[in-house]
Amino acid sequence: MSKNIREPGQNSIDNAVLSLLGRHVSVRKFRPEPVSEEQLAAIIGAGQMASTSSNVQAYSVIAVTEPALKAELAALAGNQAYVAECPVFLVWCADLYRLREAAKPHLNGADTYEDSTENFIIATVDTALAAQNAAVAAESLGLGIVYIGGLRNKIAEVAERLGLPELVYPLFGMCLGYPDQAPGPRPRLPLPAVLHRNRYDAEETVRQVETYDSTMSDYLRQRTGGAKDTPWSAIMAVRLAEPIRLHMKDFLQGKGFMRK
Repeated sequence: MSKNIREPGQNSIDNAVLSLLGRHVSVRKFRPEPVSEEQLAAIIGAGQMASTSSNVQAYSVIAVTEPALKAELAALAGNQAYVAECPVFLVWCADLYRLREAAKPHLNGADTYEDSTENFIIATVDTALAAQNAAVAAESLGLGIVYIGGLRNKIAEVAERLGLPELVYPLFGMCLGYPDQAPGPRPRLPLPAVLHRNRYDAEETVRQVETYDSTMSDYLRQRTGGAKDTPWSAIMAVRLAEPIRLHMKDFLQGKGFMRK
């Protein structure tokens, strides 16, 4: 594999979109200025223009602005204060309920497969694609975002609080607002670790981790004033050994997903 491939965010091609993408950071502190209805509509509209499998558009978004509800969701997500503090908290939901209900009048009692694992994947991917489009749109307007996977910590309680019907589940949240901090971008894996040519290169992808371990150790050392320098592979080892959200399978099947 060629070794002269540039690192993420260091492209030789320069245009406004690539520059915007290369500046992405997660924002966890927001100014009190509101997000306007026009901005919100533009951001979600940009999300709707993302690719979608067979035009299914299997997602819904709940914009949470009520302070009490944001505080409750913050607690359910692991006491992440910025969920309560951001002007708008978006809950991105994979949604096959709308598909099932829209199709019912045309089926004449035929068997359906909205509960298949394939359709679960379609809904999950559709939601993630739309959310990332929306994130880029928000950043283009001078807003900041951070994804909140912690909504899945107590996913049943979140779903109940938001009134989610069968075949809808909250994939993640997204804090949205004007940034009140300017964190630096976090280094990504070297491009040769993720870009393969014609077939998967198992040796190269692992070999590149050594380089990334050094990069991340330097980054953490600088960010923490020398307090931390744990390599990425060691951080991932801790994460891999944690029994994280093992309730998800039972919850999803209980919501009507992945029964086939």
